[in-house]
Amino acid sequence: MAQSVAAVLVGVLENLGVKQIFALIGDSLNPLADAVRGSSIEWIGVRQEEGAALAASGQAKFAGRLAVCAGTTGPGSTHLVSGLYEAARDHAPVLAISGDMPLKMQGTDYIQTTKPDLLFRDVSLYTETIASPEQAPAVIHRAIAEAYAGRGVAHLTVPQDIMMARCDGGVASTDTLRPRPEIAPSTEDVARVASRIDAAGSVLILCGVGCHGAAAELRALSDRLKAPLIHSVKGQDVMAYDDPRWMGGIGMIGSKPVYNAVMSAELLLMVGTDYPYSNFLPTRPVVVQIDERPEALGRRAPTVLGVVGSARPTLKMLVDRVAPKTDASYWNRLTEERRAWDRKLDEQADLARSADRIHPQAVGRAVSDLARSDAVFVLDTGLNTLWSANWLRQSGSQRIIGSFNNAAVGTALGQANGV
Repeated sequence: MAQSVAAVLVGVLENLGVKQIFALIGDSLNPLADAVRGSSIEWIGVRQEEGAALAASGQAKFAGRLAVCAGTTGPGSTHLVSGLYEAARDHAPVLAISGDMPLKMQGTDYIQTTKPDLLFRDVSLYTETIASPEQAPAVIHRAIAEAYAGRGVAHLTVPQDIMMARCDGGVASTDTLRPRPEIAPSTEDVARVASRIDAAGSVLILCGVGCHGAAAELRALSDRLKAPLIHSVKGQDVMAYDDPRWMGGIGMIGSKPVYNAVMSAELLLMVGTDYPYSNFLPTRPVVVQIDERPEALGRRAPTVLGVVGSARPTLKMLVDRVAPKTDASYWNRLTEERRAWDRKLDEQADLARSADRIHPQAVGRAVSDLARSDAVFVLDTGLNTLWSANWLRQSGSQRIIGSFNNAAVGTALGQANGV
């Protein structure tokens, strides 16, 4: 049975489990809102479209599933762009929908004229205007597939008259529209990594955001190799702060003991991280990197071996291949230095440190101590990022989200709305 293009779009989103669309209503989005009203999806109104994009970005980062935002013609679309950089830079699947003037008005310098396909080109993996109802199902399918495949933003412009036009059939092959699966490495690559590990005296494992879901495998490998675990800020919440293997962060949001450990390790195993600050990484050829993104391998530090694979299956294969190590001297030294560093952080977070003021470190620690075990901390950008990340004591079941790659100010509340 024929239905509107808006209904086709809403139908596939509902089928894929989308629960909300974040948007600010406008004339060109009325058909979309009307279709949402007849579905199980909730229309979440915002005050400005950047807030819609930030909310969708935060939700996609948190859940790892498709999130959706929309803006109306002209300024409604331009406002979306800034917030969408959050999803683009942190690799979160978001579908952005732009309403547009009717086709017959395009090219006439009509009110609120923009060129959305040009406007969204930098921030999107895929951007397309649906110019006919017959085209709609295939283009909608491809947009969602691109958002999932590339883990980023896909953008659709739908003119108002096309959104209302009738379309035969819905989007086919919806079972193919899902998050990207884990990638297992080749057995040859695992053997090469194991050989490097077996030959090294001291092994240090740097864990990034790609290690989410691999905590058990990290613990097993750490125990077998007497290898401390350190983390990027995006990987901080992979494990609890007080796990004895979890020695702290690297870089500006990190510790001096971890820096010294990175520079002295005979082998640094980077897993699921594209840590960008090369000045905190070794210049010696001691890095082995594991990542499911081939383009990330070797671009931050001299890398002697790069392996394409997701963290969990690769670590699971490694645990069974590497020989156990018995020398715990490197582990013990970093553990003692970590304890001294933690005491220093505790002193700086002590409310009694000053009689006439409350220090931001104490605020960060108090929020951490009072938060529920399943809380989500959403950090903004600036010195508060340092205070928050260094003084939070995450439980292992909590999440930490922020503008980590885009590093934009004023994004935390919008992302928290999406979460």
